[in-house]
Amino acid sequence: MSRWAVAPPFTMPKVDANDCPVLIALSSRAASGDDGAARQLLQAVAPAMQRAVAGVLGPLHAELDDVVQESMIGFLRALSAFRGECHPAGYAARIALHTALRARRRAKLERARADEMARLSPPSEGTLPAEDAEAERRRNVLRGLLEDLPPEQAESLALRIVLGWSLEEVALATGAPVNTVRSRVRLAKEALRRRIEASPHLIDDLGVEA
Repeated sequence: MSRWAVAPPFTMPKVDANDCPVLIALSSRAASGDDGAARQLLQAVAPAMQRAVAGVLGPLHAELDDVVQESMIGFLRALSAFRGECHPAGYAARIALHTALRARRRAKLERARADEMARLSPPSEGTLPAEDAEAERRRNVLRGLLEDLPPEQAESLALRIVLGWSLEEVALATGAPVNTVRSRVRLAKEALRRRIEASPHLIDDLGVEA
């Protein structure tokens, strides 16, 4: 199976109501087997999908490219169920988020073993500066916490923080009212705060005061 050529993974994606009708039309054609439409559609939604996967797995994750490709395949397969209720880029980003979360769960044991080996190994010349390593460690903790949230809350929070979308953009991306998105993000933040406050080791990992 050929791999789709896409934009760099750190492009900041945007969701725009103006291009929604065009992308919905491309989605319909792609769902009907139009390869040209599928390529155009993937080029349009790739930045959001890549950013979502990188946000969940981390930009240096060994399986980043594979999970992005898995997400794109999943997105194309899911087009038959897409009815245009939300922006196609949001639909694609949500599929990417869930695919990345599944990949993260699958790799949890292997990652834990690799981390343990890294802790026992002497630092190499390529080791990140202390501040960068600490920031990445904290991001990993937050990614782990994201897995424990209810799907709709995790999805809204990730679109808001990982992709940098406004509440209005998340609403357009998910097809949910702005107030619903606002509530989901608030509940997600409250759940994360409770989890952190209840777990001293998370407070230490995140470098915050109890």
